[in-house]
Amino acid sequence: MSRAPIGCTRAGAVKEAEQACTKLLTRKPQYPSEVKLAPRDAQAGAGSKSKATFASLFNATNRRATIFASVPWFLQDLGTYGIGIFTPTILAAAVGANEDHARSISDLIQKDITAARGAALITALLIVGILFAVMLADVVGRISLQILGFIGCAVGLFLASLSSNFTGGASMLLIFSGFMLFNFMTNLGPNAQTYLLAGEVFPTAIRGLGAGFAAAFAKIGAVLTAFFFPILLAGIGTQALLYGLIVTSLLGAAVTWAFRIETTGVSLDTFDQTS
Repeated sequence: MSRAPIGCTRAGAVKEAEQACTKLLTRKPQYPSEVKLAPRDAQAGAGSKSKATFASLFNATNRRATIFASVPWFLQDLGTYGIGIFTPTILAAAVGANEDHARSISDLIQKDITAARGAALITALLIVGILFAVMLADVVGRISLQILGFIGCAVGLFLASLSSNFTGGASMLLIFSGFMLFNFMTNLGPNAQTYLLAGEVFPTAIRGLGAGFAAAFAKIGAVLTAFFFPILLAGIGTQALLYGLIVTSLLGAAVTWAFRIETTGVSLDTFDQTS
């Protein structure tokens, strides 16, 4: 039987890791015929027996990674879910498609259909953005793309906010351009890179815990957006709300830069050496 020492484990669950790798590498003809994983000598002792706890995310070693993985993701979700869920509503408010008194039921339905079609066109840029993210993440780097994405989101939101100062075709052009740029830049940057970084910046022993915490913390932003966005939209108006999201986008770029941990081209084992 051929043997393939293709990795090492930190938690000490060597047999379970070998079984998982065997399933992952199943093929015809089978190669390697047997998988053997070797734990690192330096971690075969006490280090492999340590248990991850929630408090581990906030100790002096891992606090930076926790902030870096969680806060930008939270800020990104405020904008992405807000714009994503309420694009038809924002479009209607921005271009005056939601008059208080519709002339007929068919007129009201037609306006809703128009807003939905506009939202579908804008949302298509999410697909383009994620394709560019896949191609550039390992070339440009996660940090650069995340910062660029946050700044691009702010620019797109600013363009959309200007639509309130115009009418007719100019207003339509600004809001469509702004939202399309926002969707492209969010998927090129923070909406894609936060997923990657949360699964890379933590030591192996707490990687799952850290990524899970970051995702959960981010979804607080998503829930807050879903609840408060329509209230704020009615209370302060479209333009002021977009200004607020511009601030959160720029704050996301600032936090990313301040707490950056670049993982592009770096072996994830490197992060275990400081855990």
